[in-house]
Amino acid sequence: MKLRVIQQRLEAAGVISVVLEDDAGRRLPAWAPGAHVPVTLSSGVVRQYSLCGPRDDPHRYTIAVLLVVDGRGGSREVHQSLRVGDVIEVGPPRNDFELLPAPSYLFIAGGIGVTPILAMVEALRAQTDPPPMRVVYGGRNRSAMAFLDRLATLGGVEVICEAEAGRPDLAALFADAAAGTRVYCCGPPAMLTAVQEVGDAYPDLSVHIERFTAVVRDPAPVADGAFDVELARTGVTVTVGRSTSVLDAVLEVAPDTAFSCTDGFCGTCETKVLAGEIDHRVSLLTDDERQSNSTMMICVSRSSCGGKLILDL
Repeated sequence: MKLRVIQQRLEAAGVISVVLEDDAGRRLPAWAPGAHVPVTLSSGVVRQYSLCGPRDDPHRYTIAVLLVVDGRGGSREVHQSLRVGDVIEVGPPRNDFELLPAPSYLFIAGGIGVTPILAMVEALRAQTDPPPMRVVYGGRNRSAMAFLDRLATLGGVEVICEAEAGRPDLAALFADAAAGTRVYCCGPPAMLTAVQEVGDAYPDLSVHIERFTAVVRDPAPVADGAFDVELARTGVTVTVGRSTSVLDAVLEVAPDTAFSCTDGFCGTCETKVLAGEIDHRVSLLTDDERQSNSTMMICVSRSSCGGKLILDL
């Protein structure tokens, strides 16, 4: 989709929201809380951003972007170059952080990770009979915490500034959660790791984590050599070298293959595996999905034993 920037707003220090719409007024694909979209900037850089605007507006998407000064350049381009009136390419929503039914919820947001959490809380609060929920939003200081005004209208949100009160007490939050509670967390890597570690001690709670950077698992030493990949739809076989990815090799013969982040966290390049053993090097898939050996992120994952893979491509 080619969408035009119709509004930019400073939401906090270093955070701007961007509102996008179709010039012809066409309805945009529907989305659910937790969804993100791939955005292609004028430089060709592709970045993933959570949707955080009003879901009752079918003609506009809203994203929020944190300026990461020492990042890879995408956020700097948005902050420094993107302007109202510019047209950018936006892919359809994808949801790897789906809000599932539960008797109660615990939401933990850190920094810019508030964007998908905000959409979830607003959706639940809008229900006729909202389920019990606890919402905790942590940040270094209030000036850098986006959407405090919107969260304030929802009521019951615990805002914890590190400069004032330290970090959220994760152990206490989990201990207070009732059995069956779904825990949703999005934030900086250190917070996500801590939440996962604490959550491991509470098997009666379901922990859902959204990452904006890849968590690459340690590769198996035997999986670092070259191996062959067959594209089942065409019968073409390519060789994946030690220093190239499956995606790189596939693009040489199938340039229209979908991909985005190339870091293993957006899920765009997830591909069905028809045969072969996979060395999953990302944490995006669940343990059950990895063990099923049925799909892989071809931008990062490889053959587990150097054997041939057959992909549904």
